[in-house]
Amino acid sequence: MGIAQEMSGAATALLTTLSEDQRKLAAHPFDDDAARRWLEYRPEQRPGACIAELSLPARKAAHRLLATALSDHAYAQAMTIIALEEVLDRQEAWTRNRHSGDYWVNIFGDPETANPWGWRFEGHHLSVSMTIAGAEVSPAPVFFGAHPARVSYAGRTVSRPLAPEEDLARALLDAMGPTGRAEAIVAPKAPADIRSGPNPAAVDVIEPRGVAASKLGPTARAVLGHLVALYLDRLPPELAARETAAIETAAIETAAAEFGGTDLHFAWEGPQIPGTRHYYRIQGNDLLIEYDNADDGNHAHTVLRRPRSDFGADLLAQHLRQEHDPAGRGAAG
Repeated sequence: MGIAQEMSGAATALLTTLSEDQRKLAAHPFDDDAARRWLEYRPEQRPGACIAELSLPARKAAHRLLATALSDHAYAQAMTIIALEEVLDRQEAWTRNRHSGDYWVNIFGDPETANPWGWRFEGHHLSVSMTIAGAEVSPAPVFFGAHPARVSYAGRTVSRPLAPEEDLARALLDAMGPTGRAEAIVAPKAPADIRSGPNPAAVDVIEPRGVAASKLGPTARAVLGHLVALYLDRLPPELAARETAAIETAAIETAAAEFGGTDLHFAWEGPQIPGTRHYYRIQGNDLLIEYDNADDGNHAHTVLRRPRSDFGADLLAQHLRQEHDPAGRGAAG
């Protein structure tokens, strides 16, 4: 069974478990772009059906739908992120009523038809949006955050769900050497948040871009490749392979157009000292990865975006071409 079919089955199962009132909250027309092209990882009001208000079978169905979009380890990260709402509520002396049920599910269109449809699972520090057209899935944006990013006891880590995302980036800085780091570190202070923010459209390029992969030595290039793979591997293997192939194809085309150049860049902002605020981004052809750790280095935001393909823009363009010309040739003239 392919990923698209798994998602269709999971979304259909979820809809059947919802009450009529809950379906009115969760189900939207696919062409409701305001609701579908939505990204909000802050503790704000959001559309959809709230997990806390669902029956146990419906809650399980919602989590099973989320699981279709994530690899095993990323699903574990997501569940830890959700559970951290209770930890944060305790740290804030129970003043903001945070809770692990404050996550919301939405389905756009009909998952049982061949027409494009989509879904989103979202709450504070977690937003996963998927768009499906036929057998194809467009998996972005995918946002993971964590607050607290680290819980420690006696100098030992108890919980740190986004540890690989930070540690591998620091390993990349180490592998670059002084020359590479001088070009990669573009600002002495980290921004307050990821630069793309909770916006429905991500910018193609954020300046300055930092250091180009082509300027790095073999070891640093390999670490950068591992860091990109870390974010893509949040997706199930089938989807991760598709996204990797799309990025590699785009990079090859860009390199050819630029006579050997590369479109993959890494930039770091802020100090390199662990436990302080820091930020990095990776930009490529239709690829944006961002990581920001604020609040004295203990409040992390990370996102995987495709600036020209977010919310299924790539699949929808292909679908329109095929609808216009079933052979996929487009209009004549």
